[in-house]
Amino acid sequence: MAAKTSPDRALWQRAMRGVKPLTPRSDPPPVPTLTKPSEKQENSPVAPALPPAKSPQPPLDRFAGIDRANAERLKRGKHPIEARLDLHGMTQDEAHRALAVFIRGARAGGKRCVLVITGRGRAGDGVLRSAVPRWLNEPELRPHLLAIAKAQPRDGGTGALYVMLRRTRIG
Repeated sequence: MAAKTSPDRALWQRAMRGVKPLTPRSDPPPVPTLTKPSEKQENSPVAPALPPAKSPQPPLDRFAGIDRANAERLKRGKHPIEARLDLHGMTQDEAHRALAVFIRGARAGGKRCVLVITGRGRAGDGVLRSAVPRWLNEPELRPHLLAIAKAQPRDGGTGALYVMLRRTRIG
């Protein structure tokens, strides 16, 4: 940084008049020092590295199975809703079972777009609201789905999901 010229220095002095430096709140934490391991530590067996954890299938891409126009129609709620499932008031176990039965039944019945209502929860962080997308990504249900999207406010907003189902192949 270049040295301040006298006009700059005078301006700086005027600007800083009456300013008091802050006092530190506490001492900074001590910096850990590297020490040589003792003989006992050097001879102890080293734990083998764990293999990376296998995650289940990667998360369902919200629009992996459909083209952009259909994805936009789904997000905007333009696909006709052919069936609805309301999970309000159910326990997690009841809701999980009901969702699985509903998705399989809707697909077997030739339905394409369904609405799953989870509710928002009391503080906007509902248990079912966060669990349903995970359940839809499980190996049991994922093969039935093309895409999911948050519902429009008229259909439940953040407390509901549009689910686009795959067509059932005959033959």
